[in-house]
Amino acid sequence: MLARMFLCGAMFLAATLTLSAAQPFTMVIYNVENLHDADGVAVYDDYQPSEYRPTHVATKVVNIAHTLKRFRGGAGPDIVLLQEIEIDQTPQSGVADIEGWLDQWRGTTAVQMLGQNPLPEELVGVPAEVWLLKALEDAGLTGYHMAVGSDPASPPSSDSRRAIKCVTLSKFPFKAVRNHPLMSARMILETEIEVEGQPMFVFNTHWKSGASDPEMEGIRIQNAEVMRGRVDEILAMDPAADIIIGGDLNAQYNQKARYPAMPRTGVDDVLKVGYSERQLVAGEQDLYNLWFELEPHERGSDTFRGNWGTLMHIVVSRGLYDQAGIQYQDNSFNVARLPGENSDAAGAPIRWSSGGPAGFGFSDHLPIYAHFQVLQSDDTSSWMPLDQPADRPPSGDVFAVDYSAVDLNQAIRMDAIPPQTDLRDGSWSGKLFRVSGPSVGTDRPKVRFNDEVYEIYSPQVETRDRLAAQVVKHRALEFYGVLGTFRGNWQFVVQDINWVP
Repeated sequence: MLARMFLCGAMFLAATLTLSAAQPFTMVIYNVENLHDADGVAVYDDYQPSEYRPTHVATKVVNIAHTLKRFRGGAGPDIVLLQEIEIDQTPQSGVADIEGWLDQWRGTTAVQMLGQNPLPEELVGVPAEVWLLKALEDAGLTGYHMAVGSDPASPPSSDSRRAIKCVTLSKFPFKAVRNHPLMSARMILETEIEVEGQPMFVFNTHWKSGASDPEMEGIRIQNAEVMRGRVDEILAMDPAADIIIGGDLNAQYNQKARYPAMPRTGVDDVLKVGYSERQLVAGEQDLYNLWFELEPHERGSDTFRGNWGTLMHIVVSRGLYDQAGIQYQDNSFNVARLPGENSDAAGAPIRWSSGGPAGFGFSDHLPIYAHFQVLQSDDTSSWMPLDQPADRPPSGDVFAVDYSAVDLNQAIRMDAIPPQTDLRDGSWSGKLFRVSGPSVGTDRPKVRFNDEVYEIYSPQVETRDRLAAQVVKHRALEFYGVLGTFRGNWQFVVQDINWVP
């Protein structure tokens, strides 16, 4: 994973330079981890005004814009499928004329606008997606059309309130926008996009969470049935239709192999996503998952309990391999890792933390992307040449995140920090510390520093056991950890068992 990781920053900046003379374009899929607005009305506890303020909104939208600007030499992706944008809980105070609003505030940045205290009343109700458009414009990324999932805000008395939606940005015009309701998940946002005169169906979707949970898989099966039904409708009208499904399916590319106790899965059995480009071209499959473009150990854009996951997906139809209309650029799929920015030394995502006055970090998912091109041809009976075509069925292999490259000698020693230093002022977030101090509690031990108590988290049971043994033996703790927050609580994250002496 590491060998490829450090190449990726250059690869997705330069990839468009190697495309053929056909008109190229880039699509990015990005779960931005709960981009909320600044009105202080939120479903989730950790996005209440005490934890999430206008300055946090500014940091989030600027970091998203920074990431997207790294594509296409600074011009940004042509199409962006975003997940986890807050459903506006105060829609009566939204922005009716977005273009007019952007014109009104041109010359003043989103950071300046959101940095006002108190936030002017006219800005309080601005939806999260509009703030993002503003940050993109500030970064020089303009010309986007926007389609927003029509998920309504649930009444406050609802047992299961809807909090987030999908948003699609496109520099190409939308011919049509449709929404498809799902059970216990965000609506599928379908956009019919016209790219240089060629039609393309793009689905932005975010299925029910809990990838390893068999009960939740039953809900994802329903989600997949809705998606498959719409795909079948399109293919019945045009078997060579160009279709892209992108988003957070909350399922692994190898879901059935990884969780063999699940007799039926949404991705494999219902959506019927294939693994073989040869079978796709031969007509034995009509959908193909681009994760199979990468070697198995390189497949990962999120982490869970110390292991790589592939919850984000780009699935393409057979029509994107013919010599007509729009065509996938073979082997262009990848994960957008920016070491030291949106990813750490192991390539894992640096997730959002609300700690401090402005917050820190990006998302618990790394963006994935692929390049496509528009052909000046209508030959649906010929197929693009395949370079090293993917043809291996998935295994259930799980790959651990490798933190061996982290230089622990660069950690900040807590015993060298001056007394009364405020580690919670935001400037220390995301930094690696060599932590030493008295323990608090024994069941789930915490550590004390300068009269403040910090929680400790590790994704590995073995690491947690080793920390607990320290407490029993010494009534004190010593370990390496990254400072951040989770659900409003300050904590040190111990990523590897070797971070505990």
